[in-house]
Amino acid sequence: MIYGVFSLTAGTVLRLLLRPKVEGKANIPAEGPFILASNHLSFADSFALSPVVRRRLVYLARSEYFELPGRFGRLIRWGLFALGNVPVRRGPTRAAVRALEQIAEVLHAGGGVAIYPEGSRSPDGRIYRGRTGVAWLAMASGAKVVPVAIGDTDHIIPLGTWRPRLSVRPTIRIGEPMDFTRYRDLPPGRARRVITDEVMDAICKLSDREGVDAYNPRADEE
Repeated sequence: MIYGVFSLTAGTVLRLLLRPKVEGKANIPAEGPFILASNHLSFADSFALSPVVRRRLVYLARSEYFELPGRFGRLIRWGLFALGNVPVRRGPTRAAVRALEQIAEVLHAGGGVAIYPEGSRSPDGRIYRGRTGVAWLAMASGAKVVPVAIGDTDHIIPLGTWRPRLSVRPTIRIGEPMDFTRYRDLPPGRARRVITDEVMDAICKLSDREGVDAYNPRADEE
């Protein structure tokens, strides 16, 4: 119920404010589980992406967003939990695995989830190597992965500021769903790496941003 109210109210407002230019919207499955995997440029990414997806999206979000101080932080935390989003601490920890298992339940129930495989916002606009959580979810659920390339949100809310610049229109390019069931017979670790690399390659091809064969340094610093 809360998500429906949010979609009709805040979602409409966000679409009017941000005016995203969207390509490939028909590639989002009308039914069944799916995983949206996107590059990550700005705090504005989720606000630009969610309103253009007609189906409910549950995000795997970094735990720091749930721990912001003060009244604003409590409001953000309430909103994130109310919308069903799942906090995750980066790194190969039991907590990270539990977060993946929790969000996989959304997929098992036929829902949609969104994840930023780079692990954090890009420090320079380039697209970094993906972490393998997206592949873990695809293998655990059998859901298809829909690659997404977001552009120009780093000009709306640049790193280091929270003041939006609404004169910039973000671009969202949505690719065709990717089926990875053919990798079921590979060793799990190898399959996760191959799947993740294919997803990031698809995102790069949709984007006009340069790809980098290295992990995002901000994901380890924050």
